Amino acid sequence: MTKQRLSVVVTRRLPEAVETRLGELFDVVLRPDAEQMPRAELLAAVKSADVLVSTLNDRIDAEVFEAAGKRLKLIANYGAGYDHIDVEQANKHGIMVTNTPGVVTEDTADMTMALILAVTRRIPDGLSQMQRGKWEGWSPNAMLGGRVGGRKLGILGMGRIGQAVARRAKAFGMEVHYHNRNPLHPEIEARHGATYWESLDQMLARMDVLSINCPHTPSTFHLVNARRLKLMKPDAVIVNTSRGEVIDETALVQALKDGAIAGAGLDVYEGGEEMGAELRNLKNVVMLPHMGSATVEGRIEMGEKVILNIKHVEDGHKPPDLVLPQIS
Repeated sequence: MTKQRLSVVVTRRLPEAVETRLGELFDVVLRPDAEQMPRAELLAAVKSADVLVSTLNDRIDAEVFEAAGKRLKLIANYGAGYDHIDVEQANKHGIMVTNTPGVVTEDTADMTMALILAVTRRIPDGLSQMQRGKWEGWSPNAMLGGRVGGRKLGILGMGRIGQAVARRAKAFGMEVHYHNRNPLHPEIEARHGATYWESLDQMLARMDVLSINCPHTPSTFHLVNARRLKLMKPDAVIVNTSRGEVIDETALVQALKDGAIAGAGLDVYEGGEEMGAELRNLKNVVMLPHMGSATVEGRIEMGEKVILNIKHVEDGHKPPDLVLPQIS
């Protein structure tokens, strides 16, 4: 007797190689276009699906779990972050949640260093000058930025990505400092040449560059607020490739306008794609459209992890990237 294939609904277009493999293994429903699945379709889809493959744009909340049919076993999130999923409600309904940890580590760390260099060396200013045909030739005082080597880098959140940033920063000759809930093992600190600060306030007051690499949780919401921004040096810069909610964006705009800090490099925003016009108009900000994990290799590896998690559930096993324990 042929085993019935799992019904898998995907809320957003994925790389072609991933979609092809999903179609080979499961009874998959793919999006017909690049747009996000509308809310009404999402609520209808979970009524008959075994697995929902979600992305960070989907709000997987109590309403979704209430609408889900008895078949729904798994939310297989395409991405490492899962703060858009109400994991408490998933637990209540006995639905497993998985993510794709570790895949975007190196790509996000690369983008962090790219933003540090872009802000300190004024790369967007130079690019704009060339594209507008305004370059008048080399001059001793033209387009002066700052040297990266020797600067103090403070990493807020020393997990996988924070440590990958530390490795890169050390190679650039930066002094690596970090704040975490707990200090790393001394051997790991020594490997990165990293200094632990128990007090975030004290670290911020001494850093030349702050890199945000912690997740968004209730305890990290607006962790970098107006008070803490005032502690930073006026020539310091902030780079955020983690979650926009960690920074109070209104306070950041004001600090940048007032010259309380020198600049910022941002790949994520508190309001998602609805970032404020004031932020866009600031000349001391480098803004990217959430590109930290945007590599072909990384996105395919994310898909492979999603498939692996679904296969484990199909075979009756615990998925390797389980966010919630299976309810017995």
